[in-house]
Amino acid sequence: MSFKPARRPHFFYTTAPLPCPYLAGRTERKVVTELVGVSAESLHDRLSRGGFRRSHNIAYAPVCPACTACVPIRIRARDFQPSRTQKRVAKANQDLLVQEMPPRATAEQFQLFQRYQRDRHGDGDMATMSFYDYRAMIEDTPIETSVVEFRLPDGTLVGGCLTDRLGDGLSAVYSFFSTEMDQRSLGTYAVLWLIDHATELDLPHVYLGYWVEESRKMAYKAKFKPSEILRGGQWLPLVEHQEAVKQEAKKEAAF
Repeated sequence: MSFKPARRPHFFYTTAPLPCPYLAGRTERKVVTELVGVSAESLHDRLSRGGFRRSHNIAYAPVCPACTACVPIRIRARDFQPSRTQKRVAKANQDLLVQEMPPRATAEQFQLFQRYQRDRHGDGDMATMSFYDYRAMIEDTPIETSVVEFRLPDGTLVGGCLTDRLGDGLSAVYSFFSTEMDQRSLGTYAVLWLIDHATELDLPHVYLGYWVEESRKMAYKAKFKPSEILRGGQWLPLVEHQEAVKQEAKKEAAF
């Protein structure tokens, strides 16, 4: 007689309400669950396809009261068609040295991360992170993760992107870069590199987290085409959603 150990029950929890970091005057709540044990990788894959994101060993998704502004978005890497601006960004950064590193925090990365937080998100919670907080963000991962480093030809670190490997794509967990090189558009280039890398690995998607159309910080994600958003449990082309919104606006204007 074979013995099958009992499956460990999986629990989901809801966080307390907090002010929304993207839209003023709104409240944020999340549903969260742990990614632990031998099933962490497969669970993370399933949850990512269902619109969850990872932070440390936690997967989370928004369940905000009376708000659905945070929309999961992913790029169809194999079909990606860069815009003229994105082509210019790729050309401007073709001299960079890019390398995937193990998820190990370094003082060099942290110094760049601190400068990025100070310049771009000085009023956010991450601006006060210590090196130990940063190390936990990078190293507390139960799945296949890397830090993609972007360096100038002289070796200077100018960008980093914490990236998860999924069964059907790459997930950009968090990126940071030198804000003194705005002409390079390093944030855009990091996404372009992930798209190319996903194609090389024969992975169909690059997950960008949540698209918040009303937030200037998050609206850029819709510029990578073609992309898909998760609505009603289905991944749908973003262009279809945008066209539906336009048609609805025309109907309202007609009344």
